[in-house]
Amino acid sequence: MIKGMYLIMLCLLVGATRARAQANAIKGTPTRQDTLKGSVTPERAWWDVMRYDLAVKPDYVTQTITGNNRITYKVILPKHKPVMQLDLQGSLHIDSVLQQGKKLRFEQDGDAWFVHVSPDKGSVFQTLTVYYSGKPKVSVNPPWDGGLIWTTDSLGRPWMAVACQLSGASTWYPCKTYIGDKPDKGVSVSIIVPDTLTAIANGRLKSRRLGSDKTACYTWEIVNPINNYGLTFYIGQYVHVPDQYPGEKRKLDMDFWVLDYNQQKVASYLIPEVHQTFHTFEQWFGPYPFYEDGFKMVEAPYIGMEHQSAVGYGNHFAHGRYKAKRLTAWDMKTDRMVVHETAHEWFGNNITAKDPADRWIQEGFAGFAEELAIEDRYGRAAGEAFFLDRSTGRISNDKPVIGRYGIFEDGSDDMYMKGWVLIHMIRAIMQDDQKFRELLRGMNRTFYHQAVTSQQIENYITHGYGINLRKVFDQYLRTTDVPVLEYRLRDHVMQYRFSDCIPGFSMPIRTSWTKGKEILPTTNWQQAWVETAASADTLKVNPDLYVLTKKMP
Repeated sequence: MIKGMYLIMLCLLVGATRARAQANAIKGTPTRQDTLKGSVTPERAWWDVMRYDLAVKPDYVTQTITGNNRITYKVILPKHKPVMQLDLQGSLHIDSVLQQGKKLRFEQDGDAWFVHVSPDKGSVFQTLTVYYSGKPKVSVNPPWDGGLIWTTDSLGRPWMAVACQLSGASTWYPCKTYIGDKPDKGVSVSIIVPDTLTAIANGRLKSRRLGSDKTACYTWEIVNPINNYGLTFYIGQYVHVPDQYPGEKRKLDMDFWVLDYNQQKVASYLIPEVHQTFHTFEQWFGPYPFYEDGFKMVEAPYIGMEHQSAVGYGNHFAHGRYKAKRLTAWDMKTDRMVVHETAHEWFGNNITAKDPADRWIQEGFAGFAEELAIEDRYGRAAGEAFFLDRSTGRISNDKPVIGRYGIFEDGSDDMYMKGWVLIHMIRAIMQDDQKFRELLRGMNRTFYHQAVTSQQIENYITHGYGINLRKVFDQYLRTTDVPVLEYRLRDHVMQYRFSDCIPGFSMPIRTSWTKGKEILPTTNWQQAWVETAASADTLKVNPDLYVLTKKMP
């Protein structure tokens, strides 16, 4: 069991720096481009993406890209201005837009492009094709800064990829960048490369066609809805290792694509790691959400990324995390990138935050998934020890976990650890693992293939638990304050309350003085009879809860 005082000491350490950090966390005023990128503008509101059919030809030498995207969309507002907002960033530019064989007029406003579409003529479904070209943003620190990666493998051969979660999908193709609109009918991706290279994208390989100019066109198809930043490609000297996993629904096709000189590491290392991880996650989260598209793990020129059904892996086939600092002994018990990025298939790809401000939904649950992976392999006490090792000193409380909405602004970095801590707390509060497990599985059923808000997830958990946790969510997601349990002892009477918290905050806790019996502190003083020999005894709270304690005179 985690020692409660360690977590309390952690809170004291990070709390001491909070005021200084908050003073430095000055937010800039959102620009028009921020709003165009992150909000549902009138030019986005009237149409729903149904499908993308994307074709691209990256040029390794010039680091440019040409391509087109055939967009199928549904008109959801019958009365609307016939102008559609598309998004394409940086040095990329739209060359032309065709609809029903006719060129459409368009104007550019920064990274937003406004296309004057043809009249609906009573048809609900429409298509248009966008032709584009240019030099896409290069990712200097992939996958965090986002963009195209043009590099070489260890033998000096071309190796290309894309990762664009934080910068947005329009980093490399014209689309509706708003994350809340997934293409309901899936996507096809055709990639033209030199015939000496292999191109991999999401979903299943439909064809490989050779051209007369010594090129090869690989076409991949995804039949499930997919978040736009989850769409990707990898190009290099890949070899294919097929596999199957005995999944909860049926046999799941698994495919491993690695650089040719790493082929032997798939069977000896990668497949066992992925199988064990899938066993944990299907047990806790429910069936893998994309059986129809299969599951791929692709060696990538960066540490990792949760590209739907084509997870990027760059952890060098070893436990822990490549080049990470402050690794603990428990960190070295699993391949953290296999675990974390695979967890995103459930939380991130199946359930996607509509707005980056709510990304704790994805990162908090993926962090908690790492704890479940340790627990499944080594037992509950090991999972809790791992949680303590990872949480100590990792929460900054410099700004709220949830960021500002509608401007494509990412949430606080605390979304990872504090989000994980919050989910760990909910499990501890519930004290019923069977019910908690069904909560997680039910969440993946209820929000299957959907984009959601934090409020939807909060409401679902509150309803599933049966006790109103709204104040708990508000406290830990929307403020930087850590609740303090103030207490004093008068003979055998313990007086207690919460401070440094929002009005109306309460949360059930267990203490050493109440012999494990649950109490429900609020912001008002309460009291309980305790059996303790002396007032000098140190009070210890349930070590799974992220709270401070303060002895009052």
